[in-house]
Amino acid sequence: MNSDHGRQSGPTIEYAAEAGVARIALNRPSRLNAVIPQLVRELLEAIEQADRSGARVIVLSGRGRSFSSGYDLKHEVVGSPPDNERTERLSRIQALTTRLRNSPSCVIAQVHGYALGAGAELALAADFVVAAEDAVFGFPEVEAGLSVTGGVSAILPRLIGPARARRMMILGERVDGQQAYEMGLVSHVATAADLPAVVNALAETVRSRPVRAVEGAKRLLEEGTWTDLATALDAEVRFALRAQDSGEALAAQQRFDARSSGSQAEGA
Repeated sequence: MNSDHGRQSGPTIEYAAEAGVARIALNRPSRLNAVIPQLVRELLEAIEQADRSGARVIVLSGRGRSFSSGYDLKHEVVGSPPDNERTERLSRIQALTTRLRNSPSCVIAQVHGYALGAGAELALAADFVVAAEDAVFGFPEVEAGLSVTGGVSAILPRLIGPARARRMMILGERVDGQQAYEMGLVSHVATAADLPAVVNALAETVRSRPVRAVEGAKRLLEEGTWTDLATALDAEVRFALRAQDSGEALAAQQRFDARSSGSQAEGA
């Protein structure tokens, strides 16, 4: 392993796809899947591969004992590299956030163990975060004299509010999976043993939904989070027309009507 250039022998990412679900695993278990430039590059390539293949769902996880312990400081370039080099490296980390949030696939982060710093940023870029009860979320950058990246300065306060975001970012407070669920940082929580099953069930539910409708809902939520009401209303009209014009809409409505009729009959 050449630590001066942030490389390891062998791939840092595992990729597998089946039935519309792409599974991408961070694969540096000996370093708790700490982030290095090679991992950033290979993860971007894996996300692009999933999008090109038409995957409906991307499941992002980590091998070994943790999701990701954050940026691997042992692999930082020694000395003071030029600003343009440092800017390029930071931009590539931030490109992960953009790529995950803009992916047409629905992204599910399967989090166990540590999700710290850059690891937490990766998780929070997903559409759904499913956390084990014993997962640990935190942002140790300020304590280490560094700064967050990956858009977390905007994402975190929108998820949990400015006051809690300050506690996590400035004071370095950490929360476990159950606390993260209760404060709205993650969408689901499960025991460590049940975590894969909960993720698989969620992936199957998303996969079974009409493609255009899921993509539209994801895009609307993303745009609506960052824009004003008038722009959000215009976007809703645009995506509603697109969804209604898709061939999936009629079949989905028929299935929905059939279920509704059955429920009403049972209650009669």
